[in-house]
Amino acid sequence: MHCPFCKNEDTRVVDSRVADEGQAIRRRRACSECGRRFTTVETAVLSVVKRTGVTEPFSREKVMRGVRRACQGRAVDDDKLQHLAQQVEEAVRASGSAEVPANEVGLAILGPLRDLDEVAYLRFASVYRSFDSVDDFQKEIDDLRSGKSES
Repeated sequence: MHCPFCKNEDTRVVDSRVADEGQAIRRRRACSECGRRFTTVETAVLSVVKRTGVTEPFSREKVMRGVRRACQGRAVDDDKLQHLAQQVEEAVRASGSAEVPANEVGLAILGPLRDLDEVAYLRFASVYRSFDSVDDFQKEIDDLRSGKSES
């Protein structure tokens, strides 16, 4: 790790702690050249494999953008969206795989979104599951009313 102040390559770890609810490690480092200290945060990279085969890093922001679109005009604040994105990331990481298919991310969104706002859930599900007709909406509404969950 290079020192951000003098660019020296020789730095040592002074302290390590678990951060971000166990999802990262925070390290205090000291530069052997200039003596200054700095902090680094290490996280395991979680990759999402798109249908096209392209791999990209998992992004809570991207989850929030998609859900925010579904929540447009609804009384859902950013704190709840951030919490939902955290739940999705935890669920995806719990699979134990470093690479997850994009459809698993979508499935991980459906459950928490259903609990957050049913209208936003229907909007998201209609796009995610490619509803073709009013019957698809009706079936999903019936499932919501009966308390069933296909997600």
